[in-house]
Amino acid sequence: MPRYRKVVKNRVMNDAVHGSAVLQKFINKIMWDGKKSIAERIVYQALELASQKLKKEPLIVFEAAIKNTTPMMEVKARRVGGATYQVPVEVSRKRGILLAMSWLRDAARKRPGKGMADKLSQEFIGAFNNVGGAAKSREDMHKTAEANKAFAHFRW
Repeated sequence: MPRYRKVVKNRVMNDAVHGSAVLQKFINKIMWDGKKSIAERIVYQALELASQKLKKEPLIVFEAAIKNTTPMMEVKARRVGGATYQVPVEVSRKRGILLAMSWLRDAARKRPGKGMADKLSQEFIGAFNNVGGAAKSREDMHKTAEANKAFAHFRW
């Protein structure tokens, strides 16, 4: 982090099919070893499968899945007087979306089955309905933050 200049953020272009910058970021998160065309194919197939099963538009399914898995609170470790406390803090909108994307990706990769597109579509459907691995990660984070509410006064 520079002392005197502002950090210039790279702007992510919108994706080619739906025109969404958030979807393009998700494609970049799915990408492995720089294979962007494969990541795009996987995400678009997964969205198409999920939208057919839910009978909704693909972009609506994706945005609802992200919205349902975005956390409001998280815990951060804070060292006070030799002891480490888990302090609940609010999550910024940008960080919450990035956490939701990571949880969707990781839950889809852990899912049993054949083909990443199929597993990702199942995860989209689960997140759309507030069930599944990514939604469980969000609930676990909220439970942890709620359990450590007593240490909120250590917030910095």
